[in-house]
Amino acid sequence: MRRFVAVAVASLGLALAGPSHAADISGVWLTNTGDAHIRIAKCGGNMCGTIVWLKDPKDPATGRPLADSKNPDPARRARPLLGIQIALGFHASPQNPEKFIGHFYNAEDGNTYTGSMTAPNADALNVEGCLAVFCQTQVWTRVKR
Repeated sequence: MRRFVAVAVASLGLALAGPSHAADISGVWLTNTGDAHIRIAKCGGNMCGTIVWLKDPKDPATGRPLADSKNPDPARRARPLLGIQIALGFHASPQNPEKFIGHFYNAEDGNTYTGSMTAPNADALNVEGCLAVFCQTQVWTRVKR
């Protein structure tokens, strides 16, 4: 009987906890340097991030919109940075539904890195980009509208 009670109590605890759901990372986020807003939203079955605001959207040398000049594809080097996707194909990790995994495009060097995003609370987004075993983590903050 004691064993039955222990199993019943454990089962009740699991039922009350409910299924785990992925964190909501959607919204507009201010980068750690304060120079860009990134909108994280659904794109297909994944989450993607698009540059929607730049602190300095114009190239000081030309007065024209900043361009994706480091892109490895020469056909894309003239496109404006404003509006490009930098977070690509993020989805909940099978091991941890609170962690989203995907890729980041870095317009500063034209490279794409593996990455992850986790939301420790509603107003912070931990963003990590990695090249092999070398990783860099930033904390982005939610933009209040």
